[in-house]
Amino acid sequence: MSAPREPRWLDEHEMAAWRGFVVASNLLNRRLERQLKEDSGLSHTQYEILVHLSAAPADSLRMTELAEKLVTSKSGLTYQVTQLERMGLVGRRSCPSDVRGVMAELTDQGREVVRQAAPGHVALVRELLIDVLSREQLAVLAEGLGEVSARLRPYDVP
Repeated sequence: MSAPREPRWLDEHEMAAWRGFVVASNLLNRRLERQLKEDSGLSHTQYEILVHLSAAPADSLRMTELAEKLVTSKSGLTYQVTQLERMGLVGRRSCPSDVRGVMAELTDQGREVVRQAAPGHVALVRELLIDVLSREQLAVLAEGLGEVSARLRPYDVP
C-alpha cells in the first residue's frame, strides 16, 4: 500500500484567483437573485428556465434537455417547473416523439414575464460584471471558464 500523496497546495497567485472567483460568484449570484425576486417574483433558476424555453423552437424543450442546459438534476428541474406551472408561466405535455418524454413549454404569460424581466436582469449583469471588465478581460474570463466547464461536463452526472 502506497503512502497518501501530499496535496498540491495553492500558491499565493492561485489562491487569489480561487478566492476572487468564489467571492465574486457568490456576490453576483446574490445580487441577481435579489433583483429578479424584487422585479419579477422569480428565482434566478426560474428565470433561466424561462429564458431557455423562450429561445427554443416552439418555446418548448424536453425536460431532460432543459436539465442539461441548466446543469441541474431532473428532480430539481421538476420542482422548479412545478412552481412555474403553478404561476401559469410554464406548461407540460407529452413528447410527441417519445411517450416517456415530457416537454416543458412557455405559456403566453411566461413569455410576457421574460419580456418584462429581461431588461432589468441584463442591465444588472452588465453593471456588475460586463461593464466592469475590459474586452480583453472578458475574453480571458470566457476562455478560462469555458475550459473549466468543458473539463467538468463529462463528469457531471445529475
